[in-house]
Order: sequence, then structure tokens, then C-alpha cells
Amino acid sequence: MALCLGQVFSKDKTFRPRKRFEPGTQRFELYKKAQASLKSGLDLRKVVQLPEGENINDWIAVHVVDFFNRINLIYGTVSEFCTERTCPIMSGGLRYEYRWQDGDDYKKPTKLPALKYMNLLMDWIETNINNENIFPTRVGVPFPKNFQQVCKKILSRLFRVFVHVYIHHFDSICSMGAEAHINTCYKHYYYFISEFSLIEHSELEPLVRKERAMTEKICN
Repeated sequence: MALCLGQVFSKDKTFRPRKRFEPGTQRFELYKKAQASLKSGLDLRKVVQLPEGENINDWIAVHVVDFFNRINLIYGTVSEFCTERTCPIMSGGLRYEYRWQDGDDYKKPTKLPALKYMNLLMDWIETNINNENIFPTRVGVPFPKNFQQVCKKILSRLFRVFVHVYIHHFDSICSMGAEAHINTCYKHYYYFISEFSLIEHSELEPLVRKERAMTEKICN
């Protein structure tokens, strides 16, 4: 999938610089193992399963960073079509609206244009995954007790990017001939968060409702 995404989506349109794993680290080795499984054509339900003997938090950390990179690439490709005029509200159709709150500059849920929301979201995720107190990279340094809770929040917010792209920009994705690749990325993401119960089912509703049953079409 990584190769296909790189071929279809323009790398110079990545919304944020890619977060990379340091060669020689356990995370880097896990990342290579995950990528090899993806490219082998194995069932994605099996690909996301925790390898025997590996630490679950390391496995989750690798995937959170990888999904951040992939979803950045996807959104960066359609961001030129996602303007304050075309998308004045961060939403998933008429039924779902996402408001930004970070506890700092935005202490209350705030209605924003989709592009502004995406900028704040990617900044917030980048800050978290670069924070050694949350995503430690040194050998022997333990993960914090709230690590999985932070990852759940990151993944639930990244899901909103899929919602917005599928509902508001899928025509652009199709015009590039890239729908199969975003579908594979979403399928990988969906199986992973399902395997480890990382998102509340209610969060998934925008893409599983009968009239928007993208998840059922793609993942079943």
C-alpha cells in the first residue's frame, strides 16, 4: 500500500512532513515488519494483529505514526479543493459537524473551516508524537499510563479526516484514480482500530450509517 500511495498521491503535497522512525530502533524494526506484511498481500485483518512477543504499546505507536503519515498524504492531495469557500465548516455532510477544542487556544468547542481545523489537528498530533513523555523513543523508557488514551484521541480525530474526505472530496479522489488506494488505507485503519478497540463505535457512525455505508462496502 505504501508504494501505491506514493505513486498515486503527490508526495510534495503531503500536508505535514513525514514522521520517520530512527533506523536501528525497535520501532523501526516493527515498522519494517508491518510494511512487509502490507506489501505481501496478506489479509489486513491478520496484518494488524500484534506479532508474537511484541509490546502492544510499541505496535500501537508504530501504527499511529504511520496512519498520521498516510492520512497527511491523502488530505494534502485534496487540500487545494478544501477552502474556506468550499468547506466553511469542518463536517461530514449535513448531519455531522466537528468543532475544535484543545484546552489551550480553543478552550471550548469552536466551529472552524475544515482547512483551519485540519491545520490545528495535524499540529496537535505532531506535537503529541514528538513528545518524548508520550511517545518515548529511548530504549528502556516506559510508556506513560495514559498512552493508549492519547492514541485513542489521535485516532478518533484522524477518523474525522476520512469522514470529510469521503463525503466532501471523494469526487476529487476518484478523478485522480486514487479511490482504491484511499479505500485500502481506510480498510487498514478500520481493522487496526477494531482489533484493539481504539475508537468508540459512535465515532464511526458517519461512515456506517445506511446512507453512507462506506465502512460496510469497503471492509466487509
